[in-house]
Amino acid sequence: MTEKIYLTDAYAKEFEAVIVEKNGNALVLDRTVFYPTGGGQPCDTGTVTCNGIAYNVVETKKDGERVIHITDREADAKPGDKIHGAIDWDKRYMHMKLHTAIHLLDAVMEKRKAGSITGGQIYDDRARVDFDLPEMNREAAAKILEDTQKVIDEGRKVYPKILKKEEALGIENLSRTEPGRRLLESMEEVRVIVIEGFDMQMDGGTHVSNTKEVGKLVLAKFENKGSHNKRIEIALG
Repeated sequence: MTEKIYLTDAYAKEFEAVIVEKNGNALVLDRTVFYPTGGGQPCDTGTVTCNGIAYNVVETKKDGERVIHITDREADAKPGDKIHGAIDWDKRYMHMKLHTAIHLLDAVMEKRKAGSITGGQIYDDRARVDFDLPEMNREAAAKILEDTQKVIDEGRKVYPKILKKEEALGIENLSRTEPGRRLLESMEEVRVIVIEGFDMQMDGGTHVSNTKEVGKLVLAKFENKGSHNKRIEIALG
């Protein structure tokens, strides 16, 4: 099991850890700030330094409760050795801002009863959001982003919170997808992201601590993918 520092401190950039397992260029550590790919958020990259040698972490992925760090070459190291890790902070911070922006966008649509998000993907410089909203066009998408920007500019606090299963099941729309609702029912504790006074959603990713950090939302692209399916890409100006 790997202690996932990013779940409680999304702003941690560096850390000390011990190698638990090593298989070729794959390292499992006892603790990490590297976020593994999941939930539409890309993994962190960065470096780990062991025995005075630095290795690039080119991929991070989850395997059960373990987080696996894939390095650019096999490390001259063994289980029990100590490492110093550091993530590519600029990349991570962009992921955090875009992830919070998606939650805000989803919450605005939920409050307006304007349809639902059916999927999304965060990239290093933008994010994609898919909707089930037949009447959406570019002008309507721009208006939703305008309403979302107003909430961003209010400077609301954003923070993670752990709920017991019974409490989580009693909160309406804590998860807004069918797979998410099934997952929620299987968990004893549920991590949620709270946007103070505005929204609460089940989530395992990293976020900024205040909506103002998101900055300026830009509608980069609008696509009509069918009678119901619409897609937008957002970027930060």
